[in-house]
Amino acid sequence: MRKYEMGRTLGEGHFGKVKLARHADTGRAFAVKILDRHRILAMKIDEQIKREIATLKLLKHPNVVRLYEVSASKTKIYMVLEYVNGGELFDKIALRGKLSEKEGRKLFQQLMDAVSYCHEKGVYHRDLKPENVLVDAKGNIKVSDFGLSALPQNQRKDGLLHTTCGSPNYIAPEVLLNKGYDGSMSDIWSCGAILYVMLTGSLPFDDQNVVCLYQKILKGNAHIPKWLSPGAQDILRKILDPNPITRIDVDGIRAHDWFKQGYTPVVPFHDDDDNTDEGRVDMTEHDDTQDNIAINQMNAFQLIGMSSCLDLSGFFEKEDVSERKIRFASNYSPAYLFEKIECIVTKMGFQAQKANGKLKVIQDCKGPTTSRGYESLLISAEVFEINESLYVVELKRSSGDCSLYRELCATLSADLGICKSQQVLKQDSIRHDIGRYNSSF
Repeated sequence: MRKYEMGRTLGEGHFGKVKLARHADTGRAFAVKILDRHRILAMKIDEQIKREIATLKLLKHPNVVRLYEVSASKTKIYMVLEYVNGGELFDKIALRGKLSEKEGRKLFQQLMDAVSYCHEKGVYHRDLKPENVLVDAKGNIKVSDFGLSALPQNQRKDGLLHTTCGSPNYIAPEVLLNKGYDGSMSDIWSCGAILYVMLTGSLPFDDQNVVCLYQKILKGNAHIPKWLSPGAQDILRKILDPNPITRIDVDGIRAHDWFKQGYTPVVPFHDDDDNTDEGRVDMTEHDDTQDNIAINQMNAFQLIGMSSCLDLSGFFEKEDVSERKIRFASNYSPAYLFEKIECIVTKMGFQAQKANGKLKVIQDCKGPTTSRGYESLLISAEVFEINESLYVVELKRSSGDCSLYRELCATLSADLGICKSQQVLKQDSIRHDIGRYNSSF
């Protein structure tokens, strides 16, 4: 983590601490979560940590805390996260008592955008509460703490989740019944409880006795103040419906008149929207005394995943082959590869732009036509070093015509890739590098 200058401690927990850090080259602020590996293993929460990392790797949304990098030593795990400098939503409410309907509605709109995006990605948070919602300096929310989140593989054959988890005051009634529940509808209940707290300054269901608290939640008879506007009262009743079948869903919330006031949907980040070198998640493992692997090198996890029999590129991506990354090996140097790629794509009628160690290949609607007519296309090209004489070119289509993308990839691979006879000669080199990485684990 030497490329980060560590600063003050932002918070501490049972398994580590969070420190403010600045990138040595860019000066950008980050929050670095430093976790104790031995304590994690002793408490048997390693799967929870892996789940949080896997979940955050999926999510790229303005209202969700971003994970930029993960590194690990023999004793520590370092998660480089987006730094949100406005504190928790809980503190904001506690300081003000309650929020105005206008301000509460704005934050709730952002919360629903974030939660809806997570659900579209197959991620269910399961622990939504004001303490897990951060607020930045501009007053926008960032959902955090995905340690209890569930991915699609956590569902059983009935399509439901069966793990009882969450914070008592915000947990949905169907979760308490232990009969299986829809993760999206339970998250919506929690969002409704958060909205209630924002608008009233108090909890919809509260009791010092946990058993009594759960009984109140199961009945679902929340007292909704009459001094709230009719629209706010109505949407709260529809969200805090103890029956998940009749409870209002995301589409219903977005169509509600109270919710729609001043609503502008937030657009999720695109994979290529990052304008910093830290935008790519790096799962590097290293000794405490060693520097991180350079940005243009292939780390152990990436190298092993490159093997055709162990290709993990589709794990977090769409299964459509045309949507996935295409890679080929080459003997040419990175500088020559970028120069030749730029030359080849320019001759094919594309535009090429260099940025952040990548080459973006762009064809707008004014560009050449295909058999399908005018199509836009955006591709990013990146080069990774395996050893001094072997490199990997990774091409990724962000948008545009699939057939044109494959045609371009085939052309670049044919002109710059290793021919079959050369590939045979390179197998021992690749096996040697994989073996070298394996022996370090």
